[in-house]
Amino acid sequence: MDDETPWLTAEEQDAWRALVGVLARLPHALDSQLSRDAGLRHFDYGVLSRLSEAPARTLRMGELAGAAEGSLPRLSQVVARLEKRGLVRRTPDPADGRYTLATLTDEGWEAVAAAAPGHVAEVRRLVFDALEPVMVAQVAEIGSRILQRVDPQGRSV
Repeated sequence: MDDETPWLTAEEQDAWRALVGVLARLPHALDSQLSRDAGLRHFDYGVLSRLSEAPARTLRMGELAGAAEGSLPRLSQVVARLEKRGLVRRTPDPADGRYTLATLTDEGWEAVAAAAPGHVAEVRRLVFDALEPVMVAQVAEIGSRILQRVDPQGRSV
């Protein structure tokens, strides 16, 4: 082994493994709940949720990709699938035709509103119920610091 490498301490190794475990397992757990209860994937829900919070329930596809933490090609596939279900509509941006807008339809609004209570309950059960109140602020701070390193441009989440 390289003597110059600052190897992880036992405590850091435990923390790293716990973080990797959460990153690997939490998305599947959220997918399972949303699929079972609402017929949506977690990423689908994130897209619908971001649109539901946007002015006029509309965002440019590039902005939506960043807000939903996905690539534009992945978002395009998901939005095409959601569009077939009548939950989202795509139109050229009237301000600049080079861009495409994604708009949450009334059916999409109903779908995200129906899915939200179960999703929030599952997030609370899996994450927040496991934490003491003081730990919530710590998780936010820890997540923000790691995100700053991973994404120095500070894409919105």
